[in-house]
Amino acid sequence: MGRIRRVVATHRRGGIDCAVNMDTGFGPQLSEELRLRVLDLTRGVLGSGGFVAGAFVADRPGADFDCAAYRRAADAIVERGGTPIFFPSYGLVSGSDDRIVERFQSLAEHYDTFLAFELGEMFAPFGRVFSLEVYERLLEIPQCVGAKHSSLDRRQEWERLELRDRKRTDFHVYTGNDLAIDMVMWGSDYLLGLSAFHPEAFAARDRWWAEDDARFFALNDALQYLGAFAFRPPVPAYKHSAAMLLKQRGRIHCSATHPASPSRPQSDELVLAEILERIDSAMNASP
Repeated sequence: MGRIRRVVATHRRGGIDCAVNMDTGFGPQLSEELRLRVLDLTRGVLGSGGFVAGAFVADRPGADFDCAAYRRAADAIVERGGTPIFFPSYGLVSGSDDRIVERFQSLAEHYDTFLAFELGEMFAPFGRVFSLEVYERLLEIPQCVGAKHSSLDRRQEWERLELRDRKRTDFHVYTGNDLAIDMVMWGSDYLLGLSAFHPEAFAARDRWWAEDDARFFALNDALQYLGAFAFRPPVPAYKHSAAMLLKQRGRIHCSATHPASPSRPQSDELVLAEILERIDSAMNASP
């Protein structure tokens, strides 16, 4: 658990909001006990600072929506000062558009703020990318203050941004497109697994974008190179890529992946080392 403390602290020092028990942290593979330990560790590191955490319910194809299980997961997050993001499950996202919206409306009755999550099936078999009609109806739920969009498709994200700008400007479209991290240039916020690889680099990139500093572009390109390599098929193996890079950076001591998650060949370490050099060079460039 020491690695969790170090990674959370690194995000805080860099000014990056922290999200835990997400896909990158093997959230769907962790036991309920471990997810609670992660929440407690995060609270301990951040003190009074806020964070986002995945509210996950494990089920099987054909399962009914388990509102009680989602509430238990979300309550544990809220009690520790976090904002829940409702992971998809077979029960939550199956069936008609009306049924999906009704389930989110039932959850909204119990929470002041929460995030929704569109997850493509390339990430997990229980994922679903909503129709644009469902997305528009999510914007009509006041407690739903944003949604992560992980289709890896710019076109669909642009459609959501247009809808946000037209219908509800305070709503946050959190890009989960690690193959197009420049979506921040189009008006998306981000909740990227890729940012966990090198939060300091993302913090510098964000600062340079806000300051209209041209160094943004070279650093963004280097980070996108990392995203294209790490998020190649099978996409879920990006978590092993993250562990490899974090070990190279001295942030963790072991690059082993969760046994339920696919792995990358050890030869990837050479490519990751070269990409890391490119990122460090971009970060150290003169204005």
